[in-house]
Amino acid sequence: MKVNSIIIIVALLVFSSAVAEDEGISWAELNDGQREVLSQLEQSWDTLPATRQATLARGAERWDGMSRKQREAARARFSSWRELSDDRRDQIRERAQIFRSLPAAEQDRIRRNFRNYREMNRDRREQLRDRYKRMTPEQRQRLRDRLQKRPRTTVRD
Repeated sequence: MKVNSIIIIVALLVFSSAVAEDEGISWAELNDGQREVLSQLEQSWDTLPATRQATLARGAERWDGMSRKQREAARARFSSWRELSDDRRDQIRERAQIFRSLPAAEQDRIRRNFRNYREMNRDRREQLRDRYKRMTPEQRQRLRDRLQKRPRTTVRD
């Protein structure tokens, strides 16, 4: 895989970056692994905004720490991401931002529900998807409201 693709993958892996210090990160402050992943940016590194430097540095560190299998999975996710339309990517970014703004407990609940959904057999998932698609927007909202109000003391199968 070309280094350009790796740089893009790294950037997407950490698109939810935090704000960096104003002075940025010098090239010398990066460790060897980060410099290797980001080598094509060495000449322009000092011209990048501090937030971008921090994002890339974290992503390069994360990439450097990945196993071969993890890197392959990241490449596959990035390939899928590139195939999406701009509108779909914008929608995903917006939903990710909404998710990150939720309280930690709500994020955990959503992760659990998604994990439970993934663990269902394919037929059951298709049944749920079809039923949801047939609902009107009002029915969907009532379902969301009802699910939010129900007690969460037991885990559903």
